[in-house]
Amino acid sequence: MNEFLPELGKRLREARKRHFPQDDLRAFSIRIDVSRATLQKMEKGDLSVGMGKYFSAAKVLGLQHAFNKLFHEKRGLFDD
Repeated sequence: MNEFLPELGKRLREARKRHFPQDDLRAFSIRIDVSRATLQKMEKGDLSVGMGKYFSAAKVLGLQHAFNKLFHEKRGLFDD
C-alpha cells in the first residue's frame, strides 16, 4: 500500500503546479483548507492524511470525478 501513496502525492504536486502555477504550498493549502504542513504530507504520500483532504484537493483541481472510480468494479456477465 505504501508504494501507491508517494505516486498519488507526486500526481497531486504536478496537478497543483499545472493548474495553479503561481501558487506555492501555502497558497494552495489555503485553497484546499488544510495547513501547509498537511499539504506537504499529502505531496509526499503520507498515510496519516485522510482521504477527505485529497478529495478537497481534487475538487479544487477539477479532478473529483476520478474519486467516483476508486472502488468501481466492472461486473462480469455471470456476476449477481
